[in-house]
Formats: sequence, C-alpha cells, structure tokens
Amino acid sequence: MTSKIKKLKDLERKLTVSVPVEDYDKKYNGKLSKIKSTAKLDGFRKGNVPDDVLKQRYGDSIHYEVLNELIQESYPKELQSQELKPASSPAISIESEDPAKPISYSAVFEVFPEVKAKLSRWTSFEKTEITLDDSDVDLAIEDILERYCHWHKVERAAADKDQVVIDFEGKIDGESFEGNESKDFKLILGSKSMIPGFEDNLIGKNSGDSFSFKTNFPEDYFKKDLANKETEFSITVHEVQEMHKASIDKELFETLAMEDVTDEASFRTEINKRMEGEIAQQEKSLTKESIYETLLKSNDFKVPNATVAEQAELMRKDTLMRMGQTPENAPEDLYPLEDFNENAEKRVRLDLLFSALLKKYELEVKEENLNSFIEEEAGKYKDAEQFKTWIQS
Repeated sequence: MTSKIKKLKDLERKLTVSVPVEDYDKKYNGKLSKIKSTAKLDGFRKGNVPDDVLKQRYGDSIHYEVLNELIQESYPKELQSQELKPASSPAISIESEDPAKPISYSAVFEVFPEVKAKLSRWTSFEKTEITLDDSDVDLAIEDILERYCHWHKVERAAADKDQVVIDFEGKIDGESFEGNESKDFKLILGSKSMIPGFEDNLIGKNSGDSFSFKTNFPEDYFKKDLANKETEFSITVHEVQEMHKASIDKELFETLAMEDVTDEASFRTEINKRMEGEIAQQEKSLTKESIYETLLKSNDFKVPNATVAEQAELMRKDTLMRMGQTPENAPEDLYPLEDFNENAEKRVRLDLLFSALLKKYELEVKEENLNSFIEEEAGKYKDAEQFKTWIQS
C-alpha cells in the first residue's frame, strides 16, 4: 500500500492512497466464498452455484462493500504513516476502482496547524482593577428596592418607571408574525425591554386608551426576518401602575437570604460585601480577556474552518441553554450560527495555543480544578444540572 500527500489551500490536504490488487482480491474472494456457501438459486444445489452466476447476481454489491472496507481500514493507517492529524472528516473520491488494477482513492481534509506558542518573559498583560465607592453601593441598593417593589394602580397618565398593563398586536405590511401579540402584558416604561420606540409611545397614555403607532425593529435584531422591518402596533391600555419601592426591613432581608442582616447599616455592609465579590469576579474575567487578547496578537496562525464551525455550533447551544432554551428545538433564526463565527475562531485559536503551552511547559490540569471550574460555570445557567450533563458528555 502506498500513499502521497499534497498541500492544497491553507490547512487543506489531499491524501491519495493506492491499495494493491492482492488486498482487493483477498477480500472479494472471501465474501464471494461466504455467499457461495449459503446461496440458493433455482437450478443449482446449495453451495454449488458457479462463481460466474454469483458474480452476475452479487458482484456489484460485493465490489462496493470491499471498496468501503478497504478505505475504512487504510485511511487511518496512512494518516498515521504520513503523521497527519485531521481536523475534519474527509471528502472521499474514488480515483480508480478497476479490480484488475490497484484501487486508488483520495481524501481531502483539513489538518490542525503546528503551533509554536510565543510567550517570552517580556510578555505583559493588563491587570484590570475596579474601584468601589459609596455611590456604587447607593445605586445597587436603589436597584434592589426597585426590583422588589410593589405596584399600585393610579388614575393618571403613564410616566417613566411606571408599569402599564396592555394588550398589543403588531403587523408588518398588514401581516401577523410570530410573537406579534400579547394580552395583559406588563411593561415597565424605561426598562428598554421592548424594541426602540415602543415604550416611548406609551408615555402620557391613560387607562382605557386605544391607539396605534409605527416603529422599526433594529437592524441587528436577533430574528433576521424581522430586522429593520417597519411594524404597526395596536395598543389598548388597561392599567397604569405606580412603583412603591421595597422597604429596608426584615421581609426584604429574608427575601434576599441575608440571615445575619438586622438593620439598614448591616444591610449596606452586606451589599458592599457582595459587590466586592462580584467585582473580584469581573476583574478576574477582564484580566483573563486581556491575557487572551495579548496571546492572540502575539500568535497569528490559520485555524481549520471545520473546527471553527463546530465551535460556533457549541457556542450557539451554550447561549440557548443560558436562555433556558432546548437547542434541538430552537428555530434557526434564534441566535443564527453565523453570529458566533468570529468568537468561535478566537476560541479555537486559544484552545490550540493553550494546548501548545501545556505541552511546552509540561503543565497538567488537575481533576479537582476541572470539577471546580465546571461547578463555577454551571452557576451561570438556568438549568445547572443540564449544563453539567452536557459539558461532561
């Protein structure tokens, strides 16, 4: 058996393999003999059907079965002999299948690049430091009090930070679309939870008002079929509700699971403590990003397109799971795959860089560190157990 490798574009390679006639004949004759021992054809006794008759009846199926087996067996062997590490499944083409001549086929695939990570003692990274002052704590407390507020119906025009209860229906060119309507929908004005222009048109409206307006979906809207489309919304306002912020009291402390907090002073101390923990995580995350960007700038190399595509698919699934969606049932236009390509390429490059660094400096990831990382990441998902099952599969 012989093989030769040809470099195509970038990381694409073409492996051409030639399999000796003897290997083909051995497999073909073995399969023919097996069929002959059991074949029952009119006019012949079992086990005595002539080879020519069997070849006429079964020859094509035996031929292609043998071809498939020869490729399946020879391909990994020749990859090893050529010291190749494919990054994608091969596109197989039969070059010659004449049984009287050596069987020849080609396999086109991408390979992983040879990465020699550049990291010198002079490589510097920017460490992120975030300061926390009293005004930050004030804003955090204000946000908590608003988040755990109570709503009271009022008989006046709706204003910023009010909550309105509405029915709405949207149409594009007079036609309905998925998610275009809702009944008794609660919306906090100023929350920016709806598309631009929607909440602005509710300011100044009163309970009982019915009206319509036009606005456009954003150009970068995640549902591509709605992006930048002008939409007419019909609105009916049922209630205008005023916010009554939560009180700093025992009920709030229990809601926030603050067991050791008893008064406003200890509440503020606890909020400060929690914010310091969050800031430490932010600093860690931003510093990691700085390290990643420095590594990427110092190490420029091509990556396999197939691996990037696989990573983009994983990132889309990850995003859907964070949103509580089942990836298999999510529509394709919900977080389109192409939106992840740029970050997927970075992720693949980083993975290859880290692998090279681990090998270069003989580093090892301990199992307890890996388990700790999985636990930490799982906390970011609505269904933590689903994430653990997925990441460990």
